[in-house]
Formats: sequence, structure tokens, C-alpha cells
Amino acid sequence: MGYDAIPYDKRIKENIRNYSLSNLYDMEIIKKYLGALAEMLEVNFLLTDRHGEKEIVIGDSFLGFKPDVVNAPGRKVRIQGRTIGHLYVNRSGKDGDERLINEMVDGTVAFLARLGTEVYLHRECSIYVEELEKQLEDKKHKSTQNEREDILTGVYNKIYFEEKMRVIDCSEVLPVAVVNININDWKFVNDHFGDEESDRLIRVVADIVKKESKPDYIIGRIDGDVFGILIPAAEDGEAEDYAARIQESCLTYEDSILAPSVAAGVVWKTNIEEALEDKLSDAEYEMFNNKFEIKNAPGYRERLERGITG
Repeated sequence: MGYDAIPYDKRIKENIRNYSLSNLYDMEIIKKYLGALAEMLEVNFLLTDRHGEKEIVIGDSFLGFKPDVVNAPGRKVRIQGRTIGHLYVNRSGKDGDERLINEMVDGTVAFLARLGTEVYLHRECSIYVEELEKQLEDKKHKSTQNEREDILTGVYNKIYFEEKMRVIDCSEVLPVAVVNININDWKFVNDHFGDEESDRLIRVVADIVKKESKPDYIIGRIDGDVFGILIPAAEDGEAEDYAARIQESCLTYEDSILAPSVAAGVVWKTNIEEALEDKLSDAEYEMFNNKFEIKNAPGYRERLERGITG
């Protein structure tokens, strides 16, 4: 993440969107805690991330259950006003005090929210202080290129990409296609093959995103495994074709370990009153719809796990 010139209060308000449950909690400890609580209360627990991906399952009553975090979100775990996870509860026994169960579960949600907030604030404060100190030390030696680029991939970093969005908004160029590209199951690669291979996966996808682009495309790494692309004055279908080429190039990539796959969301800015920041959020929503389709497609899991199974 880049933090240049971002006020601390804005960082605290906005950066929580970059955190997942595993960034904030020791998931093994949380699993043990929920397991003990489930046994005591005779309930089953399901803890998902903000998008409904299952993280912890206690008991068998959630087999085959597909969380709908929009219409039936369970109990929301919220930090800094944003939902970081969802806790679902099913009773496994006929006995049990309903009032006690609700009190204990509500208390657990409150505990997770408070613990996560403390970890988040401490981490963001530490990073902020470190970044300020580093800026003071090497400000004279930073090149313009380094200030703009993401070190791992060579595309624009998040800060400069956001600046480009503001410039395009002010220029009133229309239409502008906005593309969100998210690597599918980056965490799986990180968990099974470590930081080196998961970083290589990000570089591989970044190279494909750049290779399939045109010179006037504005490409930024806007999150750990997420890329944003702006296409000013795009022609009809240009952005959709670009996203399709990226996905096809990922599927045909040959490697003994990595099986790159991306979800893509495409939206268009057609009115000067619209803000590209909002359009980027809309593209993220479309991307998650595409992600659901891809990850439930036949053969997806087998390809993902080929580096393990050989």
C-alpha cells in the first residue's frame, strides 16, 4: 500500500476495505474459540468474509449452505463502519436457552469487532508512522517514476491511479471504460506455496494485463490482488473484449504450479457528472458477479489445485 499525502483520519476510514478476516485475526484461535462456544451452547457456526466466502465452519448443519450476505447476512462483524465478516448460527440441539444463546453470540460478535478494531488501528498507526519516517529519510532520493509505480508489478500504484482518475474526471473525457480485474483464489496460492509464488502470480497477471492493453490504457494495482484499468474514449465493446482477452490468456498460461484465473467487471462512465471513483466501485460489484460464475464452473477447482496434485 502507498500512503503518501493521505491524512490519517482518511486512512483509518477507508483502508479497512483492504483488510480481510485473516489480516486481523489468528483464525486458528478464533476457530478454537467458536468450537468451544458451539459445544457449550449446542449450536453450529459459520463465519464468512465480507463477500460470503466461508472461512470457519463449526458443525455439519451448514453443508451445502450458500451464504447470501446481501439478503440474509447473519450477524455482521463491523469495523470502522464497514462489514468485515458475517457470523451465521444454527442450533444443533433441541435444548438450550434461546436468550443465553443470543446473548453469547451477540457478545462474540461484539468481541470480534472490538478485537479487530484494536488490531486494525494499531497496525495502521504503525504503518503510518513508519511511512512518515521513511519519507523524511529518502524524500530527496525518490524518483518520479518510483512515486508512480507499484514496485512488484510496474503498473501505477493506487495513489497515482486515483490521481489519474481525478484528472480524467476534470478533463470531462467521455466515454471512459472502467475495468476491475481480481485474481481468483490468490489466498489459495499464498497458503499452499508461500509468498514467493503468490507474488509471482500477481506479476504474471500484471504482465498479461499489460500485454493485452493499448498504450493509452491506464493500469493500476489498487489492492493486493486487484487491478483497475481506465480506458478514456473507449470504443463500443473495447473494454469487454480486453477483459475477455485477459481471461483467455490466463486460462492458456502454462505453469507447473500456477493456474492464473481472474474475474472481471466492466462499467462505463457516460456522463460528466459521474465520478470514476464510484464507477470503480460499480466495476467491483460486476467483478464479484463474474467471480461467482467462474469459481462455480466445472473444472475450476481441478485446475486451481493441479500444482498440488501434480
